[in-house]
Amino acid sequence: MDVSILLEYTWVLLLLVALEGLLAADNALVLAIMVKHLPEKERKKALFYGLAGAFVFRFGSLFVISFLVDVWQVQAIGAIYLLFISLNHILRKYVFKRQKVKKEKEKKAGFWGTVLKVELADIAFAVDSILAAVALAVTLPDTPLPTIGGLDGGKFLVIFAGGLIGLIIMRFAANLFVALLKSRPGLEIAAFLIVGWVGVKLLVYTLAHPQLGILPETFPKSTEWKVTFYVVLLLIAAGGWFFSKVQEEEAIN
Repeated sequence: MDVSILLEYTWVLLLLVALEGLLAADNALVLAIMVKHLPEKERKKALFYGLAGAFVFRFGSLFVISFLVDVWQVQAIGAIYLLFISLNHILRKYVFKRQKVKKEKEKKAGFWGTVLKVELADIAFAVDSILAAVALAVTLPDTPLPTIGGLDGGKFLVIFAGGLIGLIIMRFAANLFVALLKSRPGLEIAAFLIVGWVGVKLLVYTLAHPQLGILPETFPKSTEWKVTFYVVLLLIAAGGWFFSKVQEEEAIN
């Protein structure tokens, strides 16, 4: 494999790992809240089943999406979905103040009921993760590897590796990322801005689809667009980091 192609794949994989890490921390917090009412032993079992389900759902959704990735309608839905979850999270958390609902006594779900809720959450996490990964990897150059599903083997493997590393992070390093998000809160909004920007990338890819032809077919793979995409992505990440730094300094003062 050409060195330049290998470097591009490595760069995308590193981006996926970083994005997966931040999103996995947010997902881990949600799962922890879901199972906190269970006894400790059952809590661990529920999280174990949840992680097993997350693996199955991610692999399954990747395999399904790999067959549909060249359908422009699917690309458009994926782009709109990524933009929606990005804007929805940011607006709910940073623009609209959540109204505190009076806590009423409610029946807590039992063990299997909790597992079901965790699995349903995993499905949503899997779709978010795989769509973002596909949007990042879809414009990568093809490799000599055989196709898996409907994707080039290299693209499939880099997406799968990013998702797998994300699960490992969720299982073993989530606490570190949670601590990082607490110390640098701007990184959370940066992560969801990146998700939205990745949605824009998938939208650009959709508009360049041969059946639409709104943008030139070669544009998504052009050097100009790739440089623009990664420069903006790095600026968002840097902004998230330094915005948090300003907050910390203001808090100290």
